[in-house]
Amino acid sequence: MLSLFPGPPLAPGTPAPDFTLLDQDGNEVTLSKLRGKNVVLVFYPRDNTPVCRTQLCEFRDESTLTASKNTLVFGINPGGDRSHAGFRDKQRLPFPLLVDTGGKVARVYNSKGPLWIVRTVYLIGPDGVIRFAQRGKPVPADVLSAASA
Repeated sequence: MLSLFPGPPLAPGTPAPDFTLLDQDGNEVTLSKLRGKNVVLVFYPRDNTPVCRTQLCEFRDESTLTASKNTLVFGINPGGDRSHAGFRDKQRLPFPLLVDTGGKVARVYNSKGPLWIVRTVYLIGPDGVIRFAQRGKPVPADVLSAASA
């Protein structure tokens, strides 16, 4: 039987797999170059869907808390740069949306099901180690509570 879930998220305490992806504007983002900051990765299925919009807007609305925790936020899914740019502009998201063509990075982060991205949120510490990992739509304050200052 085919499972819709790829297995559990990567466990806290695990080194975060490095990656390089382009954002909605074609800028390269490499995880290892963000060392020294906390990084939130929000793997979400699609742009402009109700739950995805709500989830990313909750992180938008917590931008003061995010900044106080020395944290960068990134949304990630296989959508194209034009879709991401339109979604980001329409929702006034202050953080980049990364283009994960074919879901390659989502697969490495156990967030790629056979049909779609499985909603998963990670917080990676300044040392590159996963501090928080949860499926679904955790409250941003809960995610950011794992951030080191």
